[in-house]
Amino acid sequence: MASKSLKKVLLMGKSGSGKTSMRSIIFANFLAKPTMRLGPTLHVDHDNVKFLGNLVLNLWDCGGQDAFMEAFFNSERSQTFSGVHVLIYVFDVDSHEHEKDVEQFISCLQSINELSPDARVFCLIHKMDLIKSEDDRNKLLEERTQELSKIAAPRKLTVFRTSIWDETLYKAWSEIVYQLVPNVSLLQEKLEKLCKLCGADEVVLFEKATFLVISNAITREHSDQHRFEKISNIIKHYKLTCGKTQARFRSMEVKNSSFTALVDVFTTNTYIMVIMSNPRIQCAAVQQNVQFARSYFEQIIKSKRT
Repeated sequence: MASKSLKKVLLMGKSGSGKTSMRSIIFANFLAKPTMRLGPTLHVDHDNVKFLGNLVLNLWDCGGQDAFMEAFFNSERSQTFSGVHVLIYVFDVDSHEHEKDVEQFISCLQSINELSPDARVFCLIHKMDLIKSEDDRNKLLEERTQELSKIAAPRKLTVFRTSIWDETLYKAWSEIVYQLVPNVSLLQEKLEKLCKLCGADEVVLFEKATFLVISNAITREHSDQHRFEKISNIIKHYKLTCGKTQARFRSMEVKNSSFTALVDVFTTNTYIMVIMSNPRIQCAAVQQNVQFARSYFEQIIKSKRT
């Protein structure tokens, strides 16, 4: 049996910033509204999430109350910040203590730089739905990105705007998890070949449990930059609805005058979506190509090479 690849992920930020809500939506199949009933995390919530093939996310949801943060930076510093692969720091746009939030982020960075210098760092500017104007949201994101990048320099970090009420949360977590997927370059290369073989406009690979986007290949540009995350959200909600009736979602086909979309189980841990606009391409032929490719992609995903 192949050994599992364990990746430690720290989820940090002030209490009430939305860490547990986003974790519950992504990994525990919560819808957005029920997360409002979740209580604050006390100390650390540990969770091992089997994600893709042999990849296991060792997720540390760290309580953001002052007493816990003080312990993380002092008596529990080595235990908390050693062996970290990814730090995700959540900033609440509704916080009235931005300077204090930044100070705690700096303490996190200092500990990460010393104890896990190779860790990737991501910042989520969260609850962006509270800012009604799109221009104001973009302006705030740009300001925070400049501020945090300057603080972190010369370390590189990635900043996302997020909300549990739209597709931005899926986009951020898809890009974060993408950094941890083994063989992602090979996966991308073979997906592009499959896309051309099928004569498809686009092929997208989703992780089975979370429906986060793992990889995609495209031969025809599309104007909607958030389409993957919207589809993730729609299908995940549909899967939850199926579960309520004790039905299991396996595949679906959507067709209109402009395109055909096929969503089907692909490997043990993934779904595949194939988009076709050419009316001469038969869906049955595409399904056969997908079937032939399954075992090969299964081997790539299960391989331990990175």
